[in-house]
Amino acid sequence: MTIPELTTSCVVIGAGQAGLSVAYFLRRLGLEAGQEFVLIDRGPGTGGAWQHRWEALRLGSAHRVNDLPGMDELGLSFTTADHHAPARDVVADYYARYEQHYGLQVVRPASVTHVEDQGRDLLVRLTTENGPLELGTSTIVNATGTWGSPFVPWYPGRDRFAGRQVHTSDYTAAEEFAGQNVIIVGAGTSAIGFILELEPHAASVTWATRRPPEFIDEVDLNLEARERAVAEQDDAARAGRALPSIVSGTGVPRTRRIQAAIDRGVLDFRPMFASIEPDAVVWDDGTRQPADAIIWATGFRPELRHLAPLRLREKEGGVTVDSYRSGRDPRVFFAGYGPAASTIGANRAGRNIARQVVAQLSKMGR
Repeated sequence: MTIPELTTSCVVIGAGQAGLSVAYFLRRLGLEAGQEFVLIDRGPGTGGAWQHRWEALRLGSAHRVNDLPGMDELGLSFTTADHHAPARDVVADYYARYEQHYGLQVVRPASVTHVEDQGRDLLVRLTTENGPLELGTSTIVNATGTWGSPFVPWYPGRDRFAGRQVHTSDYTAAEEFAGQNVIIVGAGTSAIGFILELEPHAASVTWATRRPPEFIDEVDLNLEARERAVAEQDDAARAGRALPSIVSGTGVPRTRRIQAAIDRGVLDFRPMFASIEPDAVVWDDGTRQPADAIIWATGFRPELRHLAPLRLREKEGGVTVDSYRSGRDPRVFFAGYGPAASTIGANRAGRNIARQVVAQLSKMGR
């Protein structure tokens, strides 16, 4: 058994919205940040996954960020934030003020490589700027989200494509595709955003989707639709299945910008191509569309590799999570998975998880 260099009662992995929400409520329940719980983040700065998003992305109807619990105490709200500034800068600034105000003492940059079962306790192995570190803990809250695990589907010929292939996580600017024939794959808000950004720069933009995009009036993106999407995530998590897409459950808001693009024919889509050639994609009818680049706006998968030693994954493809707790190990909680996988459920999950962590620690006599 490894003797850890440091010990704590709870380790929260990830300082995006989910992790910060849990940390806020742990603090409210009396745990001391940096001592009784430790918040670890691998990002070089604040903002969670938002710090890595492309410069042109702005906050708005299609890309919303819910306020963190207790953010109103700072006089901040994303509702009234500057929607002309890059979203990544706004979120990073607000999160930095939040972390400082509540004294959350985030350890960054620090990447968790493995979480191991030591019997009564868990061992968290991580890498930091000062080298490797081993941290013993009674409980884990995994709030790593999905940004670090991009999903690119396989199609015949994909690996022989001679052009550039970019996932949402790698996209930086539309100007990089100037004069090129670009294929965009995906039916969500990111794909649509790329199309609109590339319109004045690319020689051509072709949109391919596995399913038709669902445009809905913004007012229709209501509580019922949100609750239904969360319920579908919860059902899958409880059964240990791979999680469904939140976007497929809620649709894409028909903002003024998107409606204008629909009216001028920019958002015409084609069913998914059948294969990829070195310089083109090929449709089911054999026609070819020349391609210099393919942008895969195909989403992400939960980032759980570091939990592999705990053997939590089910044969159905996911991990069993019931009320934010692992079905296989009661010491492990998930914030940013299942019903808490988006801003829709993150704050509610933070409160519930913090309460369960404190109850688990009491049960363990900690």
